[in-house]
Amino acid sequence: MVDNNDSFIREVNEELRSDQVRNAWKRYSRFIIAAAVLIVVGTAGHRLWNHWHSTQASDAGDKFLAALSLADQGKNDEAEAALKALEQDGYGAYGVLARFRAATVLGQKGDQAAAVSSFQAISQDTSVPEIIRNTAKIRAAWLLVDAGTYEQVSAEVEAMATPTNALRHGAREALGLSAYKAGDMTRAREWFEQITEDAEAPRNVANRAQMLLDNITASGKAP
Repeated sequence: MVDNNDSFIREVNEELRSDQVRNAWKRYSRFIIAAAVLIVVGTAGHRLWNHWHSTQASDAGDKFLAALSLADQGKNDEAEAALKALEQDGYGAYGVLARFRAATVLGQKGDQAAAVSSFQAISQDTSVPEIIRNTAKIRAAWLLVDAGTYEQVSAEVEAMATPTNALRHGAREALGLSAYKAGDMTRAREWFEQITEDAEAPRNVANRAQMLLDNITASGKAP
């Protein structure tokens, strides 16, 4: 009897659970189905987005490399046109990279003023990441070493020639070279000494600075 009672109770409990499941399904089935659909659609959408993102980035990367190849071959006009197109349609960071490289191509073509102007435009564009803006300032300053004045070079990069700035070495070298070119040996020596005394200065930059310091000392033009 005990076994029969236990079996009967189990059957009743199972039937009750079955009724509860059926009732729950009737009440919540539309929500369960909707949630399942959302999961499927969300997963498919995520995969489609990843595929689109990968395709766009790959296409922009190919176009950028093709433009670089044209520049390397000396086909500057074609490279400039390709980079200008990429500036407008480039995916992700490729638009900014194209702007940067297009400014370099202008310099390679001999249009220093246009190259400086392009780098300055990048450096003043707040939508561009700060590191790229600062690098554009360095590039503009280096062009101005030959094509401008010390004051113009200083306006671009002197604020970065501080002990904690990651781009200080390039900024100091541009300032030192500009002062040296202007005949201001005292100021040139100060900048080159900051380079040689900085333990983190790249070896090639420090070597160039030391060579120019030796020239300044030999010339006797700086007290």
